[in-house]
Amino acid sequence: MSKVKDFTDGKIFSPLVKFIIPIFAALFLQTMYGAVDLLIVGRFGNAADVSAVSTGSQIMQVITLTITGLAMGITILIGQKLGQGKKKDAGNVVGSGISIFAVIAIILTVVFVTFAPSVASFMNAPAEAFDGTSTYIRICCAGAVFIVAYNLIGGIFRGLGDAKTPLMTVFIACVANILDDLVFVGIFNMAAAGAALATVLAQAISVILSLIIIAKRGLPFEFSLKSIKFHKGLTSQIIKFGAPIALQELLVQISFLVIVMIGNAMGVVPSAGMSVAQKLSAFIMLVPSSFSQGVSAFVAQNYGAGKYDRARKALLCAIGTSLCCGVCMFFLAFFKGDMLASIFSTDHEVILAAWDYLKSYAIDCFFTAFLFCMIGFLNGCGKTTIVMIQGIVGAFLVRIPVAYVMSKIEPVSLFKVGLATPASTIVQIIICGVYLFFLSRTLFKKEETNDAPNHELCDAEA
Repeated sequence: MSKVKDFTDGKIFSPLVKFIIPIFAALFLQTMYGAVDLLIVGRFGNAADVSAVSTGSQIMQVITLTITGLAMGITILIGQKLGQGKKKDAGNVVGSGISIFAVIAIILTVVFVTFAPSVASFMNAPAEAFDGTSTYIRICCAGAVFIVAYNLIGGIFRGLGDAKTPLMTVFIACVANILDDLVFVGIFNMAAAGAALATVLAQAISVILSLIIIAKRGLPFEFSLKSIKFHKGLTSQIIKFGAPIALQELLVQISFLVIVMIGNAMGVVPSAGMSVAQKLSAFIMLVPSSFSQGVSAFVAQNYGAGKYDRARKALLCAIGTSLCCGVCMFFLAFFKGDMLASIFSTDHEVILAAWDYLKSYAIDCFFTAFLFCMIGFLNGCGKTTIVMIQGIVGAFLVRIPVAYVMSKIEPVSLFKVGLATPASTIVQIIICGVYLFFLSRTLFKKEETNDAPNHELCDAEA
């Protein structure tokens, strides 16, 4: 039977970092999916094929991130129930999660398979790439059940404190995706359709492998087919925790699409440079994103166990470690951004434009070390509404307006436009910081009332 990783006792720093490392590796491999599809299609296809995969993968990224956000509701609730010692409830959380995500899979499949051409039209897909874009979206969403199932299973494993199993399954899926791309795109010349089919098959392999592992190991709580239903109370809690995170992810992605539109209006070279920079920034942001997910699961267990001071110290450990990583990413992006950009482009002007935009993202590396860990802490405590609010404020009241204003200031540069991102992060840190201040006071009073003080310190390895 699978064991629950207990984060409520012992050291803080070592277990936290050991949990975060495989999360980072899994996120890295997931991000490689789109990059590999583009690289292989670009090698064997034409410009229309590349455009189709690029546009279609943007849609799928928005869908996937939204589902991942909703799956966080399961991670948080499982962690809290295990921290409270309510293992039967944890099993019912899984059952409710399966019911919710089954409905989502059906809706995604019906809507996007039926209206794929309308989605391609909405994205202004070029005429030459219109059919390829529609086909890519239709095939990927025909396999939506695997995309949804993968994120559901990942949410369950993270709630158990197990980040290694999802890493193993996504690694195998990533290898399968590369091989399938080479077969369908390289040998059978299926272009965008082949890339989509490879993605779906890779996700299916990951899901099947995960189910085999679960069947072999079992779960550390009571679970059966009878558990799969909409449990009153638990279903609403999953939605309450996950829906704000999902909505935030969706709206943040929309805000970045708006910034892409602003970049497109600046000309061909700035547009291409921004496109390259955003591909690179997706990898750069994996570090704080992995800390956010790791802190969420760690804090959820301690919050459920009533060990609020231990949860706070885990937050401080995570911020310190993430900040060290952020410093390294800053120097890499700010001073070696041209080298990074040359991976995706050979055009000197495009490389310089991408580097210019990356410099602003480099600055953001300092601030995201704080923000993402704070978000992880708040998610672990189940305070996902404030996470949604700060995300919306940062995206639509700061990031988009600042980017637009900067695009009008002469001389125009992508560095100025990119400053909208750290500007929004600073505002979001302030919002989260104020909320955390008052939340901490409430939690400490509650812990003192329960006579459950926790004197554990972040171990010397920190």
